[in-house]
Amino acid sequence: YYLQNLSLVRFITTELTRGYFLEHNEAKYTERRERVYTCLRIPKELEKLMTFGFFLCLDAFLYVFTLLPLRVILALLRLLTLPCCGLSGSRLLQPAQVCDVLKGFIMVLCYSMMSYVDYAMMYHLIRGQSVIKLYIIYNMLEVADRLFSSFGQDILDALYWTATEPKEKKRAHIGVIPHFFMAVLYVFLHAILIMVQATTLNVAFNSHNKSLLTIMMSNNFVEIKGSVFKKFEKNNLFQMSNSDIKERFTNYILLLIVCLRNMEQFSWNPDHLWVLFPDVLMVIASEVAVDIVKHAFITKFNDISADVYGEYRASLAFDLVSSRQKNAYTDYSDSVSRRMGFIPLPLALLLIRVVTSSVKIQGSLSFMCVLLFYMGMITLKVLNSIVLLGTSCVFVKEANMEEKLFDPPPSAVSSQPVADKGGVLQVSDNSQPTIITESSAPAFPKSDSDTFLTTPDEEDDDKIINANTGLEGDSLKNRTPKKDLLEIDRFTICGNRID
Repeated sequence: YYLQNLSLVRFITTELTRGYFLEHNEAKYTERRERVYTCLRIPKELEKLMTFGFFLCLDAFLYVFTLLPLRVILALLRLLTLPCCGLSGSRLLQPAQVCDVLKGFIMVLCYSMMSYVDYAMMYHLIRGQSVIKLYIIYNMLEVADRLFSSFGQDILDALYWTATEPKEKKRAHIGVIPHFFMAVLYVFLHAILIMVQATTLNVAFNSHNKSLLTIMMSNNFVEIKGSVFKKFEKNNLFQMSNSDIKERFTNYILLLIVCLRNMEQFSWNPDHLWVLFPDVLMVIASEVAVDIVKHAFITKFNDISADVYGEYRASLAFDLVSSRQKNAYTDYSDSVSRRMGFIPLPLALLLIRVVTSSVKIQGSLSFMCVLLFYMGMITLKVLNSIVLLGTSCVFVKEANMEEKLFDPPPSAVSSQPVADKGGVLQVSDNSQPTIITESSAPAFPKSDSDTFLTTPDEEDDDKIINANTGLEGDSLKNRTPKKDLLEIDRFTICGNRID
């Protein structure tokens, strides 16, 4: 018994006094600490990207109200005065002016069609539905909005190209008039869809027990479950970031529409605005919190550095700067639409419809107030554009992307892989260089998720083949062409899926 007690005492003593040294696995604990630091940096870096993206969307949105009408008027004046000047050999309108006139006609026709839609009847029709039915309808509307955005910009781009395509090219389209009516139908239907979204949100705000608003907010947290536990590459995270920027800006406009409709019902009583303020603040706070948590865990699980948001910001800034070049091939508002999936025409159409029905303009003083408000919007648009352009130039310079501003526009031929004599796929010399340089690479250890891939499955197969053969020099030749961030828009398939 004495020996057994002695062994027990020795065991307890050893358990109480034994030690270990963390430096024996220094690399592992250093990596864990860097992950914690990355998660702590995510809110700041993400909100910097979100703020920059918000003002980009605001710039494209204000363009529809401010500069687009003026550009349409100038184009129509040119169209009327040019034949009188005897310049029959020159083009009547430049391609950019043709696109502006088409946008103006689309807005006018769609607004005349929207005037026949009864907002009050739609509100009471939705209000009479049950809570669970409204929740399902709202989710269906979000999915439909993404589908409309993905196909809508293609419809508008097809219209612009059909109307401005050089005459000497062989006709391979159905004509400008059918494309124009397709664009009008799309903008009208998308505006109706956003109106139903705004009406559903308005019903949630005006419900007595706020149960519908709580359920709709909880839908944001369901988004975490569908995104966090998936494998993400940098391109997929870029798409998700653009989608979050567009979604946040759209929600702000929807909240503005809800406030306008409610203030109209209460005769513009400012006290009612403070009644709406807690609910508006709660919706915005939940959206911001969900985005931070979602991005923090995605970067953690996929070992992505927080510096990647600086690269995303530089890519968005490059779009703005390149649209101001002489060799620009697209308008900036259309570039934002392709990159983020944000199409300002339907949203602007709905806001114009709500404002004109909520605000009654009578008398010369009212017209003077409208004129002053319009001048203020133009001032805000110009100031926002100047600040954005200066900030974008700084971001482009920090990312060492100035030389890409003078590259020719990307074409379908230059981006396609070419087969050499040995049958190995290679990228032609005219393709765009990658956005990441050695000087801007993150200092953290790189993993497989740090490479810009189009098809990760084929990339993994190439790695296995190269490991078995031992030919490291041939690994670059066997890889599939990589997608540059500048080539990724909102609906590009990256890693076999769209996020």
